[in-house]
Amino acid sequence: MDSITTIAIASIITAGVTTTFGTMMPAIGEGRAVSAALTSIAQQPDAAPTITRTLFVGLAMIESTAIYCFVVSMILIFANPFWNYVLAN
Repeated sequence: MDSITTIAIASIITAGVTTTFGTMMPAIGEGRAVSAALTSIAQQPDAAPTITRTLFVGLAMIESTAIYCFVVSMILIFANPFWNYVLAN
């Protein structure tokens, strides 16, 4: 196998692992956050607007992690900087 094939295989495998764990773990975190928020709202219904607002901010922060992992995997597949390095040498 030549260098470009090795880089391509490593990039595809890394992108798959990045996407897998980068979306699985935030999904688990979002589920736990929603569960805790619903429990809190059930215990204190008067604080529902504050809990909901805080929940949405937290969910946005959690979801941004998944988006960053997706962007990294797309860079590894379509705009891999290592290919230019291998082609230059």
